[in-house]
Amino acid sequence: MNASAELLKELRIDRSAPPRGPSPSRRWWWVVAGLALLLALAAGMWLGRKPALTVDTAPVLAMAQNGSGTASVLDASGYVVARRMATVSAKITGKVREVMIEEGMRVEEGQVMATLDPIDANAQRSLSAAQLSAARSQIGGLQAQLRQSEAEAMRLHSLVGQQLVSRSQYDQAVAARDSLRAQLATARHNAEVARDALAIADLGVDNNIVRAPFSGVVTAKAAQPGEIVSPLSAGGGFTRTGIGTIVDMDSLEVEVEVGEAFIGRVQPKMPVEIVLNAYPDWKIPGEVIAIIPTADRGKATVKVRVALKVKDPRVVPEMGVRVSFLEKAAPAGTAAPKGVRVPGAAIVQRDGKPTAFVLQADNTVRAQAVQTGATLGKDKQVLSGLGVGQTVVLDPPDALKDGDKVALADADK
Repeated sequence: MNASAELLKELRIDRSAPPRGPSPSRRWWWVVAGLALLLALAAGMWLGRKPALTVDTAPVLAMAQNGSGTASVLDASGYVVARRMATVSAKITGKVREVMIEEGMRVEEGQVMATLDPIDANAQRSLSAAQLSAARSQIGGLQAQLRQSEAEAMRLHSLVGQQLVSRSQYDQAVAARDSLRAQLATARHNAEVARDALAIADLGVDNNIVRAPFSGVVTAKAAQPGEIVSPLSAGGGFTRTGIGTIVDMDSLEVEVEVGEAFIGRVQPKMPVEIVLNAYPDWKIPGEVIAIIPTADRGKATVKVRVALKVKDPRVVPEMGVRVSFLEKAAPAGTAAPKGVRVPGAAIVQRDGKPTAFVLQADNTVRAQAVQTGATLGKDKQVLSGLGVGQTVVLDPPDALKDGDKVALADADK
């Protein structure tokens, strides 16, 4: 019994003894677990972060951006063309003797551009001149004979009345006189024919000289001395059909092809603004001349002729241009158009309202409801909600929301 009591005493907890601390290995396990938890939380936040969308932007502009106080209702592209342009050729087939033009040279109306070898034409003219001389000399001989015959007939007329000569002699004299008159008339007619033949021969000689049909600038030189030229394409590739090409620079205008869906916006006498591709900072005023009353079924376009109101040597045929068709200028004293203009691609529908996403300083966007006005070509008039100098997002994707951070496409280039 005493032995059992002693054993129970040994099993009693000694509460006066100090508590034992955790082992070093157990403390390191808790540290590792805490670090792992922190890493998992950080990874979850990084993976759950929404990536920034890359977008294009455009500035908000004032309504009058064309320098004329009016807004563009349609933009189109076209080319500079010349209403008066000619490839000058000879009227006859011949060998070129001399070419007197060079590219870029200005010629006046009637100025000699080239000459052909006139040997055949000169020979024909010499023959016609000789024939005319022979016809005229024949007229002189017949006139002398006719004078003698008329005098003879007059003498016999007085003698036959006195019965000093027979009637038959008088009749023969009258017949000879009338015959000479007929021969003289024929000779005179032959002389007129010979004179006309000489005039034709002179034209043949003149046809060997190629002259400018109007004043202009030479844009192409097509023939050289020694080559054969012809108004027809005779002789295949060995025959030239022209001497050179000249353009009347005062007749330059612009041809624009406008889509059928937008041709209703274009009216005759409508003001336009022309920008040459070669000089993008130079804005040339113009005016619609005419709308060609036919369409191109293949391209679904209608051709529009536009006049250039400024003549300048920098404008040359076949240059590419961009044309902005403008609203007609408002009368003096009329208030400036309200609102601002932005690209139409910046306006989208959100919750049934027209909305633009405005770029903030920290590259976040703010969804801004706007009130839109007229359509100005590819742009849109905004009456309220935006101000000049702000930047808006173009073609905002459906995933873009208010407050989202974006990346600028221009910054990546």
